Amino acid sequence: MGIRFSVVMGAVALCYSFLLVNLYQIQVTNGAYYAEKAGARSALSGFLDPERGTIYFTDKNGTQFAAAINKDFPIVYAVPRAVQDPEAAADALAPLLGIERESILKKLLKQNSKYELLAERVSEGVASQVDALKMKGVYADTARKRFYPFGALAAHLLGFVGPNEKDSGASGHYGLEKFYETELSGVSGKIKGNKTIPSVPGEDIALTIDLNIQTEAERILYGLVQKYKAAGGGVIAADPRTGKILAMASRPNFDPNRYSEANLRDFINPMTQELYEPGSVVKALTMASGIDAGKIEPGTTYVDKGFVVLNGKTIRNADFAKRGGYGKITMTNVLEHSLNTGAVFVQRELGRELFQQYFSDFGLSERTGIDVGGEVEGNLHQLNPKERDIAFATAAYGQGIAITPIELLSAVGAIANGGELMRPYVNAAFSPEVIRKVVSEDAARKTAQMMVSAVDKAEIAKVSGYAIAGKTGTAYVPDFKKGGYTENVINTYVGFAPASDPRFIILVKLDNPAGAPLAGLSVVPAFRDLAQFMLNYYNIPPDRLEKSS
Repeated sequence: MGIRFSVVMGAVALCYSFLLVNLYQIQVTNGAYYAEKAGARSALSGFLDPERGTIYFTDKNGTQFAAAINKDFPIVYAVPRAVQDPEAAADALAPLLGIERESILKKLLKQNSKYELLAERVSEGVASQVDALKMKGVYADTARKRFYPFGALAAHLLGFVGPNEKDSGASGHYGLEKFYETELSGVSGKIKGNKTIPSVPGEDIALTIDLNIQTEAERILYGLVQKYKAAGGGVIAADPRTGKILAMASRPNFDPNRYSEANLRDFINPMTQELYEPGSVVKALTMASGIDAGKIEPGTTYVDKGFVVLNGKTIRNADFAKRGGYGKITMTNVLEHSLNTGAVFVQRELGRELFQQYFSDFGLSERTGIDVGGEVEGNLHQLNPKERDIAFATAAYGQGIAITPIELLSAVGAIANGGELMRPYVNAAFSPEVIRKVVSEDAARKTAQMMVSAVDKAEIAKVSGYAIAGKTGTAYVPDFKKGGYTENVINTYVGFAPASDPRFIILVKLDNPAGAPLAGLSVVPAFRDLAQFMLNYYNIPPDRLEKSS
């Protein structure tokens, strides 16, 4: 009994001695090390910073998928005034972190700084190697950063979070991260005397963006750009009845998790922030305007010579060299064959002032109000009393005016929506908002029928069992240095389905495809593929009976 008691007491004494030695090591021998690390960690942790709100995608069932979250990542940082040999430290860290030695050394030489971030989002392996160095003043730890689980998906729409202008914290840059910065960022905590006022976390935001449609749109767009070796492109899908944006994708894009590796230009959202001349897709708006004003009907005829001369300039149909004039044809035929002269005929029937008013009412010279930030407005400046007639004539078929893809989608969406122009939006908390009535329901319905006829005639965009309304546009790109136009083109297609009761509208745009193909060969098949996907996804019943053979 006595021996056993002595052994137990000896073991306890040994353990106690070990703890004392370890405590001495922590407090005395390595006390400075841990004090410096604790001080830097206090600066690192930002315990008064609020938790940033999460951004969610949805699906047709309302299920949410986190698109932007907060996640702990390994980082490497330094307390410069504690680093004993900055030169040696920079030599050791440069190859380990994959960062230039001079860049590291510059931070280590800031002797008055309590905290300098050397590398973020490093691997666990690198963090372990830094720890193993036991380098005074240099530490590995974790820090909460913004993370985008789907990588580059919807990058232009989301934006990213990075250092703010004062480099004193993080804030949203571009897209929704910037537009909703106030809501997402929350309110920082404060210290008043002996009291700590806790931070208020940011709000979560659910989007109208459907993850499945967005993923399919990006897949189709990527294949389209690759196939035609294009400079870029974009896709927007929306519900024309409400203005809800269901997908918005652009190329080239970037990964917001690695935004520092991207080109600054790639952060701009081309769907809302870049103007372009859309071409013949605008003829649908010209027709709707003429019908609403009582100047034409779908069956109204004129004699097409294949060209028209205004102010000493000749406007030709795209197929004039092969086809010549069409002779006596209807307005529906004009859309079916996409005749420039027919659009000019309608514009001249409307007159300059009335034509300009309709295009303004369609929203082509104003921001749509979409809640993504940085939106620009279209340019209809050439539609003014000082310009010659030819400026109005070319605008009738989409050349000489410049608009954004979102403006174009919204304008054609008004035709799909019985003549009402809706405000597009991506925040699911919003409610549908009618901006104005542009044309009558009758004019919208007749124009939609003409667009269906154009699809049926061309056949490329047809989907069995459904009436699809659509219009192509192949526009030459202006030469801003020499004037006139280059040989490069931008292809656009806008269509909605089912035409009898539109559930969605899609815009597909392709920039500078190699060989300057017509839109019917490039963007129309891409539209058809996405339309087929959405018809199946929503399980939309057919709206027309197919003739049996």
